[in-house]
Amino acid sequence: MNVLMVFKIAGRALARNTMRSVLTMLGIIIGVAAVIAMVAVGQGAKAQIESQIASIGSNLLMVFPGSTTQGGVHAGSGSVTTLTEDDAFAIQKELSSVRMAAPSLRNVAQVVSANQNWSTAVTGSTPDYFVVRDWSFESGGSFTQSDYDGATKVAVVGKTVATNLFGSQDPVGQIIRIQNVPFKIVGLLAPKGQSAMGQDQDDTVIVPLSTLQKRIMGVTYVQAIMVSANSPEETVTAEGEIQRLLHQRHHIPPGQDDDFTVRNMTDIAAAAEASSQIMTLLLGSIASVSLIVGGIGIMNIMLVSVTERTREIGIRMAVGARSRDILLQFLVEAVVLSLAGGVLGVILGVASSRIISAFVHWPTIISFGSILLASFFSVAIGVFFGLYPARRAASLDPIEALRYE
Repeated sequence: MNVLMVFKIAGRALARNTMRSVLTMLGIIIGVAAVIAMVAVGQGAKAQIESQIASIGSNLLMVFPGSTTQGGVHAGSGSVTTLTEDDAFAIQKELSSVRMAAPSLRNVAQVVSANQNWSTAVTGSTPDYFVVRDWSFESGGSFTQSDYDGATKVAVVGKTVATNLFGSQDPVGQIIRIQNVPFKIVGLLAPKGQSAMGQDQDDTVIVPLSTLQKRIMGVTYVQAIMVSANSPEETVTAEGEIQRLLHQRHHIPPGQDDDFTVRNMTDIAAAAEASSQIMTLLLGSIASVSLIVGGIGIMNIMLVSVTERTREIGIRMAVGARSRDILLQFLVEAVVLSLAGGVLGVILGVASSRIISAFVHWPTIISFGSILLASFFSVAIGVFFGLYPARRAASLDPIEALRYE
């Protein structure tokens, strides 16, 4: 039998029971739409996590003071002041796996401009800080090495601070006061958004480390060292080299607890990515159950159709139709149902993803792969669950089928 004729016969058979065909497709429609929407939500969450971690900096390692045992008490990272800017300079100068290192010191302070004021985080660092953080400028630029050497009163502000103090006006060249110390703004940072911890990275003021140490806080230590490795592959090497170097500089003998902590942000990013992949797989698996239910619905309706059309099958066999023609006819009907349901499900899934993104404000990414996969499974389910009813129809005895009432 001509394949085109088979499709025409299948189409006429399905059209005779339009409502039943639509209800049968509903399971496939919902299943395909759920798979596409859930995978889009998972992919969107994964992309958001990756962008937040990437916004911290490239190939980043963080060195914090702490993790010591004193008097039987174990202190966590950041609990003591054992790091200095000289440690950062030694890391950058002596380690071949390190591209750049920037010491940093942080203090929360009230920033005042004219009759406006804003409480924000004031960070002190070197000009390399902006390179390590991979942070570009919207206007102006970074303070210089001579500003750092001379403890100059200059500042770079984030977008949130600039908006709250100056509105839409360009802040470069303006004067702000930090704890009654005047600073001239030399740069406005490009927006970075929230960090992976939910903090507003743009709510910041960055000044030369020496200025913050001498003119505001009156300290000589640093609270962290941000280290950028040459490549993602070298972060593990850099981590080991940093530990060995600080052991030597801090005179830590073998077996004694470190007075510092090194955190590899690449490992954190890999863990976050693995978690998001598991979430995407879980959401897709749950949604796939709807496809199986839809397939069972197709098999159920096709079995009913075989019973209803037993006499028709007998007549077709009597005029020369072979068993394989009957098998192909019912199999095509099942595939048409699942394929039509798959197409409508793709449309509904894409629309649902857009609605979720617009109204719930969850990031969604619709990938061609998820659409292709959902469509493939809808057809595969049609073939799988339509095969048994088709074989049952093809195995009917023509004489018994003609006698069926």
